[in-house]
Amino acid sequence: MDVYEAVDSRRSVRAFSDEPVSKEVLERVLATATRAPSSGNLQPWHVFVVSGEPLAELKRHATARALAGDPGDEREYPMYPAELTSPYLDRRSAAAVQWYKAMGVERDDPDRPIKIAALNSDAFGAPVVLFCYLDRTMGPGQWGDAGMYLQTVMLLLRAEGLHTCAQVMWTMYRKTVSQIVGADDRLALFCGVAVGFEKEGAPRLRTGRADMTETVSFIGV
Repeated sequence: MDVYEAVDSRRSVRAFSDEPVSKEVLERVLATATRAPSSGNLQPWHVFVVSGEPLAELKRHATARALAGDPGDEREYPMYPAELTSPYLDRRSAAAVQWYKAMGVERDDPDRPIKIAALNSDAFGAPVVLFCYLDRTMGPGQWGDAGMYLQTVMLLLRAEGLHTCAQVMWTMYRKTVSQIVGADDRLALFCGVAVGFEKEGAPRLRTGRADMTETVSFIGV
């Protein structure tokens, strides 16, 4: 598929089949993604690709923590600003309702937080999860670089017929993740990315997007 098709068809899938993803495809994607831009060519990311029994073990430990109501490890960076206002708060709220209603978790369900955490900690059934780390000495610019790198990875995976779901949730269980992947203390977990083939019959959800005129200004064009 061309780049436009990859961008348009990329979405956060939250129901994966157990069909395996070949190492050859993953290697091809990750080798090509090294061409992603980064300021000063630092290439500040370090990715651990986890599947098979190590991933199953990680899912078991994380899910047990989620179902026990464990609030998770202390965050090393905020997922969202403390004072999130409109229109950003409105967009997030609307998307959250869509996501979890599609998975059978209603907004007024008293067990909603635990159910959501358990779905996330299973990586929505994905057979592969990529964990992206950065050296703790890196600053906001390099975190932006990591975002560009991961978008490149996700689009290349889409070109291979695969789907993804980026999960900042894994930072809640960063100690468990680091134990499984062997990340040393100099690395900070940015996020995980669930990878796989979409499960047949799963609800196909596409969240809305703000009109381009809300986020783009043309000056001198």
